[in-house]
Amino acid sequence: MDDTGTRVGVDVGGTFTDLVTVRDGRVRVDKTPSTPSAPEEGVLAGLGDLDAPLADVGFLGHGTTVATNAVLEGEWADTALLTTAGFRDALEIGRQNRPDIYDFAAEKQTPVVERDRRYGVPERVDERGEVLTPLDEDAVRGVAAELKETGVESVAVSLLFSFERPDHERRVRDLLRDAGVNASISLSSDVLPEIREYERTLATSLNAALKPVMDDYLGALSDGAAEMGLDAPLRVMGSNGGLMAAPAARERPVNTLLSGPAAGVRGATHVAGRRGVSDLITMDMGGTSCDVSLVRDGDPLVTTDTEVGDYPVSVPTVDIHTVGAGGGSIASLDAGGALRVGPRSAGAQPGPICYGRGGTDPTITDAHLLLGRIDPTGFLPDALSREAAAVQEAFESLADAVGGSVEDAAAGVLDVANANMERALRVVSVERGYDPREFALVAFGGAGPLHATALAEALDIPEVVVPRAAGVLSALGLLISDVTYDYSTSMVRRWEEVSPGNLESTFAEFEAEGREELAAAGHDEADRRFERAVDLRYAGQSFDLRVPVGDVGNAELDAVAERFHEAHGRRYGHAYRDEPVELVTVRLRARGVVEPPELAVEDRAGDPADAVGATREVLFDGDEHGTPVYDRERLPTEAAFDGPAVVEGSESTVVVHPDQRARVDGDANLVVETGGEV
Repeated sequence: MDDTGTRVGVDVGGTFTDLVTVRDGRVRVDKTPSTPSAPEEGVLAGLGDLDAPLADVGFLGHGTTVATNAVLEGEWADTALLTTAGFRDALEIGRQNRPDIYDFAAEKQTPVVERDRRYGVPERVDERGEVLTPLDEDAVRGVAAELKETGVESVAVSLLFSFERPDHERRVRDLLRDAGVNASISLSSDVLPEIREYERTLATSLNAALKPVMDDYLGALSDGAAEMGLDAPLRVMGSNGGLMAAPAARERPVNTLLSGPAAGVRGATHVAGRRGVSDLITMDMGGTSCDVSLVRDGDPLVTTDTEVGDYPVSVPTVDIHTVGAGGGSIASLDAGGALRVGPRSAGAQPGPICYGRGGTDPTITDAHLLLGRIDPTGFLPDALSREAAAVQEAFESLADAVGGSVEDAAAGVLDVANANMERALRVVSVERGYDPREFALVAFGGAGPLHATALAEALDIPEVVVPRAAGVLSALGLLISDVTYDYSTSMVRRWEEVSPGNLESTFAEFEAEGREELAAAGHDEADRRFERAVDLRYAGQSFDLRVPVGDVGNAELDAVAERFHEAHGRRYGHAYRDEPVELVTVRLRARGVVEPPELAVEDRAGDPADAVGATREVLFDGDEHGTPVYDRERLPTEAAFDGPAVVEGSESTVVVHPDQRARVDGDANLVVETGGEV
């Protein structure tokens, strides 16, 4: 594919829209205010301000929060749902598990489709795809007449065991179209052809509800960009960590629910890979939350068990764990007098007290200010003394509660926040069967580098990497991500009953679909990659594990079973090789390889001491240290220096603790050695 010329990555955040432009190896970063009521306007404004002719742009990658915000706010299209008769309430019944088992007042999430918009039609297919009851086409026509009266914008169709036999769903779609139902239609056999009735129906309903929203947004964005003279095809980041063509995103918006965070993980993976590091943990800390993820052998771990808001979403998603710890997270005392930090956040408006925008609640950022880790003159407005006094006063009440000084209270806030983030890092590593000591920690986002070195030390992670574009890494990640499509179908069988021929046939069908979509995206045969996998479990289990598959044959099937036993032992601490193994789902990932651009790095000579702009008193573990403050933009290539130190950049600040050592690598990343070792 031809991606020559200027490359642009656009990541939309809650406050700013980040644009990273790469042209002739040079990287430019731009920020423009986001426009939540009409997100495309902020993106188009940013594109209009680029210091490059739009006609020269050959690659445009986009990370979007449109689908995410629609789910979080419940602002989606008027949607109807058609199910097998007797199953229309599956969407509302859901699962018996609840977030807090001791909360007797807990309420389930609001169903995506209201009950008076849910319809059951007579038909039945069994678990092997045999038709037990033919589809009642007259009943479907009756539903179609009702839908025309209601004027719904979108329709979801989720019939029982349609992943084994999609014929009935496709016929329902044709009948609705023939009856003149003018609405978008989503079939579960297209959106998520997998077992678990509730999850499949929910994913299909969400997709249907989001389709008109995403279609309007991407349509307006594509049209606006074209009017400005930008001819490059728009590619949208999917939750699985790969880009997809805009038409695919408009058809399957449920696959974009973690678009932005997935791009950040991809950017971190690329940065680490250039250093020869393929095993890493990513940490993206912004103003309201901290997202962590694990990458093994150069590929982010992907899960089908994640939540967006109150809704479990079972489409393939980069395994990201989120906690409410960001720079704006508010510190407070609970009913028992214990210190809590987050998940409530001051956000961007009014923000932390030190922003000078009217904030009154003490936050993580304010705690860093009190401890000397961030520059007061860089945060506080002209009325410096007034705002500094307000920060001091806000922490005095916390200090009284913890029985120490204001600085003790600020240190306590950071300790609580770090404990929350340390638990998150353990969730994606230790609880997945991985030893964090064998990984590097890549920290980005505006606040991530402030905390990463302390967290790495606590977990014995030997190395922290802070990319040179840490504050806009998600936008940069869009420029190096492959175009990726995932295909799957559930086939619940005993593994011993699975024939190599049937499995090979299923993979071949998926590969044919993948070739077609990748060709439409501009990828020729040499750029296409296909990765096979199956989900397996022990017979009787409710949960499964994904195992890679090579060329299918009897010997390979035995090898796959052994890989499953090994994966089960690593994840759960035990394996039962005498127990029968069961196939659950067959999967294939089609990847269109994108050649990452070469990024020019200025080779700076000199002494690290020349980059020291000031010396500040900074508190570490209760002790004050006279700490040099380095200007990151002035640090020479391959510079090395010992902690304690503070390194200030245009997008983020890095804290280097005593007994740690920092150095600048050949890509201008800052690498902090914590002293941890296996």
